[in-house]
Amino acid sequence: MNAQTDTPTGTVTDTVRTPAVVLKDAFTELSARERAASLLDEGTFRELLGPFERLESPHLAPQGIVPQSDDGAVVARGTLGGERAVVVALDGKFQGGGIGEVNGAKLAAALELAADDWESGKPIRPVVLLETGGIRLQEANLGLLAIADIHAAIVRLRQYTPVVGVVAGMVGCFGGMGIAAGLCTDLVVTRQGRLGLNGPEVIEQEAGVEEFDSRDRALVWATIGGAARAATGLAERLVDDDVSAVADAVHGVFAAGGTEPPRSARVEDALALLARIDPARRLTARDLAELSGLPSPTDLTALTDEPNGAAK
Repeated sequence: MNAQTDTPTGTVTDTVRTPAVVLKDAFTELSARERAASLLDEGTFRELLGPFERLESPHLAPQGIVPQSDDGAVVARGTLGGERAVVVALDGKFQGGGIGEVNGAKLAAALELAADDWESGKPIRPVVLLETGGIRLQEANLGLLAIADIHAAIVRLRQYTPVVGVVAGMVGCFGGMGIAAGLCTDLVVTRQGRLGLNGPEVIEQEAGVEEFDSRDRALVWATIGGAARAATGLAERLVDDDVSAVADAVHGVFAAGGTEPPRSARVEDALALLARIDPARRLTARDLAELSGLPSPTDLTALTDEPNGAAK
């Protein structure tokens, strides 16, 4: 933008430069496979049981649903910060990232093998990219059993190393996999990520709109959005929706050695918090942060405004 001013000696043109727009590489715009590759050291990505293995769910086609050749789960090996690593990622674009028999077995087995490696004296860094609505309803009990195996594998593995979970969006992380997120040693979230046991629509359906209006977007983000979850201590790291920012946060967890003890192991803290909560009062994220003894979030706009590109 140019501005001209008259001076005694003539016309002087002052050039006022508008700051360049910094374009970020949005992590949420990547596929599950691309997300996994973006976290591993360049050139080290190697997929196990990839789409050409055609390890599909046998339960979808009989119900009129076209299966996916990797069943919506990516298991990748490589290095992270020069150390051996395994990254498991759910594809939120296939069946909402729902867990069934096959993709659940892929995730559980990858984590169990990582624990085996540690017990054999071979350190490995595990990362879980969570983009899922929970169990795949079409596979019901098989999905529940798989999620139980995933939970057990995370708890076993975190004895040896941080297990880093990432909830970036756009689906979020709900149901039994919301519990899996809570079992991770450290959880990295973006503002676009959402985390809970039940999603807004399920709460409204079961308890009524008076309890939770799923159309109230400010309420949704102030309750289960990534910024709110970080402010209330249910996620350890809040980062921008940017590939480098997510990767740096994951690297940072391993460099720091993870959070000890893991949040889900701090049972007495959770019981003390529950004792301070009045169930007749609707709490805000600020209220819950104060009850938890955490710094009160000062920017309420960051909690209630809908993030750019957020799921509707």
